Amino acid sequence: MDAAETPLFPLRSVLFPGGYLALRVFEPRYLDMVQRCHARGQPFGVVALTAGQEVRQREGEGFRREAFHEIGTLARIDELEQAGPGLIHLRATGTERIRVREPRCLSHGLWLAQAEALAQDPAVPVPEDLRLAARQLQDLLAGWAREAAPHELPVQPPYAWEDAGWLANRWAELLPMPLEQRQRLMALDSPLLRLELVVDRLDALGAAG
Repeated sequence: MDAAETPLFPLRSVLFPGGYLALRVFEPRYLDMVQRCHARGQPFGVVALTAGQEVRQREGEGFRREAFHEIGTLARIDELEQAGPGLIHLRATGTERIRVREPRCLSHGLWLAQAEALAQDPAVPVPEDLRLAARQLQDLLAGWAREAAPHELPVQPPYAWEDAGWLANRWAELLPMPLEQRQRLMALDSPLLRLELVVDRLDALGAAG
């Protein structure tokens, strides 16, 4: 693996900066990769699939085509556990958005790419008319906390209830929506627009309920 390249983990989900990712790793192409990243303190890139499956599928004499969005998120491994022979459980956190350039697939199926860092969300306070979304998420999290262990909760500290980008990202992870819509939200450069769109969806779901 070229030192300038970042290994990729294509998934049928979208990772947002600040988001929590739990993975059960068993494919040979990823077992070595996550162990290397963990040992070196290096991140890997999470990109949302547009074709293919999370587990490599055989097709004829080869494998089914895999394709993914060019904008993804780096994942920092926080905890890695060797759960058994050929099985790793890991927990990771999304750090920064990236644009993948010149992706290439190795013979054993691992994808590598140049990872161009995208601008991080500027610090934008949550406007007064959108603050209800923060209180709703706090209430939701408090309810979950009564039923699950802290590390199992889908929203992990540090919390940033007054930050528009952080709040938008957490709701975008939780609200039911197609993968493509979630991807579009993650790719938006404006945290305030992202929050406004998330609140619109939250309001629509509330009205429907």
